Amino acid sequence: MKHLFFLGCMTLLLISCSEDTSNTMFVTGNVKGLKKGTIYLQHVPDSTLVTIDSLEVDGDGSFTFKTKLESPEIFYLYLNKEDYNDINDRISFFGEPGNITINTKWDTFDTNAKIEGSATQKKLEEYRKIMTKFNKRSLEILQTTANREVALTPEQIDSIEEVSHKNIQRGYAFALNFALNNRDSYIAPYIALTEVSDANIKYLDSINNSLTPEVAGSKYGKALQNFLELRKKKE
Repeated sequence: MKHLFFLGCMTLLLISCSEDTSNTMFVTGNVKGLKKGTIYLQHVPDSTLVTIDSLEVDGDGSFTFKTKLESPEIFYLYLNKEDYNDINDRISFFGEPGNITINTKWDTFDTNAKIEGSATQKKLEEYRKIMTKFNKRSLEILQTTANREVALTPEQIDSIEEVSHKNIQRGYAFALNFALNNRDSYIAPYIALTEVSDANIKYLDSINNSLTPEVAGSKYGKALQNFLELRKKKE
């Protein structure tokens, strides 16, 4: 009887000591070629960038971070590689519970990063890939007006402005449709807030009203709801 009681107490102790990792994000990876520096895990809980954890690197670019999440959101890996250069030192990624792997190189830290393990990150990469095309087109249009030996006529300027405006409109339309078509992803309210927050409120309302309950209750889902309420009061 005493033996059974002892086993029961041990079982309860093990259960109580076991860690609930259902809302925990594990970020692991390697910065190839990094010999010395500091890697920081950061996010923006409200409006200020906050460091959650950091790791001193000395000879090995491998890193591991663990943090609890209230809901999926954007995180940052910041690398201080002691080269007195702040360019290409921060990777942004959509964090969510589970294991996320980030592998990159010290000299192309943000441009060469390969991020695995986050479904929302994959959606973000899909979105950015298309938006890059619209941004490149805008740059091409701008370049047609630069470094010209002969000044453009008013008609040519109007034509270029019209082409530019249409390209911007297509970019907006794509962003709005991407959010609407991914209403069950945390990417939807994030795009609405960060990419097209100045769009016609009826379109933002459509995105907000289409969100699944889980997404609507997330950090960006709640932020979108609050943002729309404030905009409606001002209009």
